[in-house]
Amino acid sequence: MTMPDAPMAFRLLGDVSVSVHGRRLEIGPPQQRTVLACLALEAGRPVSLQTLGDRLWGLEQPAGARASLHAHLTRIRQILAAGATAAGVDVKLERRTGGYVLEVDRDWVDLHRFRRLARAPCDTDHERVTSLRSALDLWQGRPLAGTSGSWAARISETLVKEHLDAVTLWADALTRLGRAAEVVGPVREVVTEHPLAEPLVAALMRALALCGRDAEALELFTSARLRLADELGIDPGPELRAVHEALLRGEIRNTAPAREHLTAEVPAQPARRVPAQLPADVYAFTGREHELSTLDELLDEAGGTSTAVVVSAVSGTAGVGKTSLVLRWAHRVRDRFPDGQLYVDLRGYDAERPLSAADALTRFLSALGLNGRDIPLDVDDRAARYRTELSGQRMLILLDNAATVGQVRQLLPGTPGCLVVVTSRDSLAGLVARHGARRLDLDLLPLRDAVQLLGRLIGHRVSAEPEAAEALAEECARLPLALRVAAELAAARPAIPLSVLVEELEDQQKRLDLLDADLDPRTAVRAVFSWSYRNLAEDATATFRLLGLHPGQDFDAHAVAALGGTSLQEARQLLDRLARVHLVQAQRHNRYGMHDLLRAYASDLAVAMNPPADRHAAITRLFDFYLSTAAAAMDTLHPAERHRRPHVEVPCSPPPVFATTKSAQDWLNDERANLVAVCVHAEAHEWPAHAVNMANTLFRYFDASGLNADAYKIHRLGRQAAVRIGDHGGEARALVNIGLVYWHQGLLDQAEEHLRLALGRYADVHDDIGRACAHKNLGVVLWRRGDLQEATEHLMEALVIYRRLVDPLGQAEALGNLGLVHQSLDQLDLALAHHQQALTLFERIGYRVGEAYALNDLGIVHLRSGQPAEAAEKLRRALDHFRRIGERAGETEALNGLGQALCAAGLLDDAEARHTDALAVASTIGDRYEQARAHAGLAAVREAVGDLDRARGHRETALAGYTSLGVPDADAVRALLTPVGEPGDQKVGW
Repeated sequence: MTMPDAPMAFRLLGDVSVSVHGRRLEIGPPQQRTVLACLALEAGRPVSLQTLGDRLWGLEQPAGARASLHAHLTRIRQILAAGATAAGVDVKLERRTGGYVLEVDRDWVDLHRFRRLARAPCDTDHERVTSLRSALDLWQGRPLAGTSGSWAARISETLVKEHLDAVTLWADALTRLGRAAEVVGPVREVVTEHPLAEPLVAALMRALALCGRDAEALELFTSARLRLADELGIDPGPELRAVHEALLRGEIRNTAPAREHLTAEVPAQPARRVPAQLPADVYAFTGREHELSTLDELLDEAGGTSTAVVVSAVSGTAGVGKTSLVLRWAHRVRDRFPDGQLYVDLRGYDAERPLSAADALTRFLSALGLNGRDIPLDVDDRAARYRTELSGQRMLILLDNAATVGQVRQLLPGTPGCLVVVTSRDSLAGLVARHGARRLDLDLLPLRDAVQLLGRLIGHRVSAEPEAAEALAEECARLPLALRVAAELAAARPAIPLSVLVEELEDQQKRLDLLDADLDPRTAVRAVFSWSYRNLAEDATATFRLLGLHPGQDFDAHAVAALGGTSLQEARQLLDRLARVHLVQAQRHNRYGMHDLLRAYASDLAVAMNPPADRHAAITRLFDFYLSTAAAAMDTLHPAERHRRPHVEVPCSPPPVFATTKSAQDWLNDERANLVAVCVHAEAHEWPAHAVNMANTLFRYFDASGLNADAYKIHRLGRQAAVRIGDHGGEARALVNIGLVYWHQGLLDQAEEHLRLALGRYADVHDDIGRACAHKNLGVVLWRRGDLQEATEHLMEALVIYRRLVDPLGQAEALGNLGLVHQSLDQLDLALAHHQQALTLFERIGYRVGEAYALNDLGIVHLRSGQPAEAAEKLRRALDHFRRIGERAGETEALNGLGQALCAAGLLDDAEARHTDALAVASTIGDRYEQARAHAGLAAVREAVGDLDRARGHRETALAGYTSLGVPDADAVRALLTPVGEPGDQKVGW
């Protein structure tokens, strides 16, 4: 939330910053931000130099601390004076008796405004909710971000506790107003980040219980109890225990005057996700005031129109600071885009790894809140969905490092309101001509700014040797990237004069024998890289070269150890050394990346210095590592399916150890982009078998996560690679997997086509286990389409094969699917027997997902048999299983089934709540069938209470959904629409 009434706003509840009419001022390095935070925290009160020093450095202050502190205060005074002049306000930093005082309206400091709103006396819960919501909206992340020192860390922790207290008060007040459903989503996000905040956990448990989600509330208590025991060695406190006991006794009830969902035609949609994808602002950004002003003018001119801005470097020069410029500007103006910011590096000049528009669209749609199964497979459909999602939004979209207009065109919004900034080494004339883009050509840094940047990076040595500093800037061609690398090397050698370093760099230029070194800025960049590279030890240079061969965007120490054939400890040390000289960049979670120019330089060195056999061996080690680690993660997550995945040898480099399913899932999530990149590179080059095996290994991960776009990509690559090497079995498995992606998208024709092709391939290679898999999945597709006779034949064939091969998992799956067919044939005794056999087998092998689906299916059979109580018992157990294992597709099935059972039992409030929950989950994961089913269930409830208009509305929505899928359920709904029954019929919405 912005503070529109504050012409000069001070932020402490997030990145420490000062904004003038929404535009951020440059505050400086972390220590200077810490000084500003101290002053803003005590706004209007003097803070002594001693206190400032203690808060900045602690008790042991370094030599020259007082001078450094005075310098920080002088710069802050200058920054604030300029900002106050621009804002037309009287804000200043003054020296008074007792110390320094920041003279500012305390309500212009977000922390003080937060405390005023959070502590405001309120007569009613309505007032309390409004005041607390306004207070909480001021938070933009971790408080005091961008500062340094132990004092700032302690204050940040204290402020986090204040935030948790305010969230708890807000949740309790909203719950008392009968609006518990609005509490669950926001509070669950905070609890996920702070799972030991007992009062907040208790508030969330109460809200869940009042929404009828007792199982989730109990699971939340269990999770909190285990965490408290494991991490703190204590039991839950009195408040949390009291809520738990009340829940067990059934004493938590909604006292609101009416259930909101009984009068709502459709469930309230969850709050739209606001993406904030901007990378961190650039430290020590220098100059470019004219260019920043030009961007400001373009934004002002854009107003409510959709405008594209191409930021390109003169003559296509790389390293001139295009990305740094747009990031600095984007951080300054992001408050003017309330619906968020999207960012993607298109890697346009990476010959091996450019990002396609299709992949960029997948990332953007995910950031906008779409589930993987809701992202279309066709790129044009994907672009259309993207434009739909952006319609009516005001967002800032940064498309970094584009090579061609083709990379960009499908990423442009279709309606006014969004601003797109594109960086490229090319002028992208087509974008200017066809889309009205505005060009901003970026030249080299002026010499004065280049020297100033060196001064900010290496300090007083620049002023001590001004001529040498100017020479160093010229040797770096006044390119920010080259200047930063050179400054890092100079900082690492403080005893050597700058003039000597300049001579070294001049010698390096000559040794490289590069063309036209004085005129081509790209030459200077490579010269600086080479200079830094030659100052490294041999093991570090070898690692740097090999990193140029890595096909992904980032890497960790495990991957580097595999690539170089070193130990994990050695890899960590090497990465640390490379990061210190800016040849790699440290990122989140102990991961690292490389600028594309550095990657290209490293790759060129590897080709020139490493024999082909050595390069091939390094990449093979890397791919073996990724494949074996992916297999280990999948074995941890889905042990019962181990026999269905390819056998993978353990690599020479030890993979991470997965002690829990969460650690395995986290690794797969972190490495997902790299795993896809491995498939792409392996299929295109000399490792097709790795592409086949990687795609097959990762099938269940992508399937369970709903990541259809990535799944479709890797399985297509797996099929191409299998065809290339004559692996008919691998091709067949890829066809099955592609068919299942189409199944999840509701594209039954394409699913059937691929599964029939797979059957033929499996028959050619006499692979019975694969043939059974294809029969089983084809049977399910045919069942959904209503082709029950052929579905039965395929499922019986699968069951016969699985029994002959003594595969209990396959038997259980085939039996469960046969039960579904018998349900559709109204052969309920046979259906019951098949589902019970499936449940017994799933329980025997410990396959929890299968157990949950079998319980769900048994519940539906009981419901069809006129036994709603037995049905509800089975479906509640299934729902509990699904939620415990995170199987959201199953969760929505169980919720819809439970809604039907409760409706049949006459418990209409609870029935509507379950169908409403099902619709929310199905919408989140993109399950169109269960969305239609939820609407059919809601129609039955509305009809039962005599609300025939809304019943018809829900049925029409259900009919449209079923018809679009081409499933026979549409016929049953169509029959119910003419005419709608009389009140009290209480039909079950199938």
